[in-house]
Amino acid sequence: MGKFIAKSLLQMIPVLVLISLIVFILVRVTGDPVALMLPETATDEDRALLTQELGLNEPLYKQYGLFIMNAVQGDFGTSFRYNQPALPLVLERLPASFELAVAAMVFAIVIAVPAGIWSAVKRNTFSDLFISGFSVLGKAMPNFWMGIMLILFLSVIFKIFPVSGRGGFSHLVLPAVTLGVGLAAQMTRLIRSSMLEILSQDYIRTARSKGIVEAVVVGKHALRNGLIPVVTIMSLQFTSLIGGTLITETVFAWPGLGQLLVSAVNTHDMAIVQAAVFVIAVFVILMNLLTDVVYRLLDPRIKYS
Repeated sequence: MGKFIAKSLLQMIPVLVLISLIVFILVRVTGDPVALMLPETATDEDRALLTQELGLNEPLYKQYGLFIMNAVQGDFGTSFRYNQPALPLVLERLPASFELAVAAMVFAIVIAVPAGIWSAVKRNTFSDLFISGFSVLGKAMPNFWMGIMLILFLSVIFKIFPVSGRGGFSHLVLPAVTLGVGLAAQMTRLIRSSMLEILSQDYIRTARSKGIVEAVVVGKHALRNGLIPVVTIMSLQFTSLIGGTLITETVFAWPGLGQLLVSAVNTHDMAIVQAAVFVIAVFVILMNLLTDVVYRLLDPRIKYS
């Protein structure tokens, strides 16, 4: 396992280099940052001076080489919108997105795991149909509509939770539920499908024939193997929650990474775009590595060479 982790960490280097190259090229071919940074009244001399200061008069390969050397030192440039180094701005927003993603994932797990197990054990009963129906409904509801309804009923009418902003636990509840409902619906259906397949296996029938209590059969023998595909979807969804919760962050005025990144794309703030994508890429790679480790813990038969 140690060799596998070390090898995976080394493989991060070429992946990150490739990602940085793609982002570097895409950012520069989508528009002229000098035109966005200067007012309309700027002269040709002003444009030439700023172009030289930013190094945009150099060939692309020299610009990329300079970008890589600076990135290794944690310098992704200065945001012209905020007039601050880009990486600290991104890292400043990351805890808010991470907090929201963790809360949404915990909510989804608490709902989905017991609901999915119960739906599989009670297959084709009223409970199964009820849970399956709500799973479809939860997945079909858009996040922005769910967020607005929660604000309307729980913030405006009943005044239980704050309308927006980031603060204590009460500020976290509504955006976490908004994101967690759709995720819980997806995970519930996946757990049900996985558990149905596991419960039909020979070793489950053998365990039952030995007189083992049904709760032990389901909880110990079936659930552990049934969670392997669920871990995969959890990993993918969690990484998408970190950088892709723009709508929910906008509805609840949550100061996360999604808002910062989209704003930077719209204003062509290259420094923030590059820093944000790099941070998200590192996070995704680390999450994939963690997922492989969890696979091994859930199923010792899985070997990494």
